[in-house]
Amino acid sequence: MAILSVCALALAVLVSCISRLNVGVLALALAWVIGVYVGGMPIATIINGFPSQLFLTLTGVTLLFALAETNGTLERITHHAVRLCRGNRGTIPIMFFALGAVLSSMGPGNIATAALLAPLAMVTAARVGIPLFLMAIMVGNGANSGALSPFAPTGIIVNGIMAKNGLPGLELQTYLYNLLAHALVAFTGYALFGGLKLFAGTPAPVAVSAAGAAEVEALPDSVRVKAFDRRHWITLATIVALVLSVIVWKVNIGMAAFAGAVVLVLSKSADDGEAIKRMPWRVIVMVCGVTVLIALVERAQGIDLLVSMVARMASATTVTGLVALFTGIVSVYSSTSGVVLPAFLPMVPGLAAALPGASPIDIATSMNVGGHLVDVSPLSTIGALCLAGVPAAEEHRALFNKLLAWGLSMAVVGAVLCFVLF
Repeated sequence: MAILSVCALALAVLVSCISRLNVGVLALALAWVIGVYVGGMPIATIINGFPSQLFLTLTGVTLLFALAETNGTLERITHHAVRLCRGNRGTIPIMFFALGAVLSSMGPGNIATAALLAPLAMVTAARVGIPLFLMAIMVGNGANSGALSPFAPTGIIVNGIMAKNGLPGLELQTYLYNLLAHALVAFTGYALFGGLKLFAGTPAPVAVSAAGAAEVEALPDSVRVKAFDRRHWITLATIVALVLSVIVWKVNIGMAAFAGAVVLVLSKSADDGEAIKRMPWRVIVMVCGVTVLIALVERAQGIDLLVSMVARMASATTVTGLVALFTGIVSVYSSTSGVVLPAFLPMVPGLAAALPGASPIDIATSMNVGGHLVDVSPLSTIGALCLAGVPAAEEHRALFNKLLAWGLSMAVVGAVLCFVLF
């Protein structure tokens, strides 16, 4: 039963790499067939593996920020931030990194933030002469740097799994390590691949409007000033209230997000019908379905089997680099938050016990960092969004190759980084 459950998990991971089938649906089917008809478990036992609290939290948070996206609040924040650069080519990609980190950390998460910023960032780069590869790694890593915020969907998923496996109370540390790792690789890449030359180059053309405000002529028209109105201020106030209530009063973030969504809809600041359509239902189904299968693997002692396999290849010294490499390689082709981390993080307590001297916190952090650093690959959603935002079709192949090389190399970079740090 342990071997069969691990094979089912491996099949789910493989299918997520080569097929467009939502692996959450496959995971639910596998858990049902193997658990009930092979393992003889009651159907209630399989259903109990469904993460109801995680589902409610993800649904509430993504609904609130879908409302903020559909009513234009996040777009206006972006536009005002772009105008602050005043045409400086060297500053614009850095600004997009910072904007991605801030927006992602606030709650929309890495995918939603990349979807919001990547089209604007890539068009801006093409219009003002910034290398597209440089802009892609800056905006992609910026969005991903906030992925493990306690307010972001992936952060909620990861923190929940870690708490379940004996590692509670590490939300801030998990978030900061991921943010710093992405900042390190992004700014190193920015310097190595020509970003510093942009500061010495000719500034992007600037024109003065009738009102006397300097605006960047080369930027898209969509970057022109967009003022905040009543619905945007209400949305911003609601988001700030959510963050403060979670930090200061420790309220449940999912329930608070639902309450915030009610405020926005009743005040006519946003349309819940449109927002519900924009919610990442595919990711939610994926995460919940895989969690049900992982629960079966745990009951069948499949996690112990996986731990013993990895422990035979690693030592207390090398385990952090090894797990970072494994999670990175799989994450190039599969969903980091929906498949990879739910599959790998439950192994942490067993690995720490099997390798005396190994720190479970360091192992978990290495999995989180290694899995996320590769996500600017064009085979991942964030890299694909950057690629899709390029206005000239003839640039797609060259950028695809560069981003693929970057993503694959990050599996090795992440392994070395985690080995050195942890």
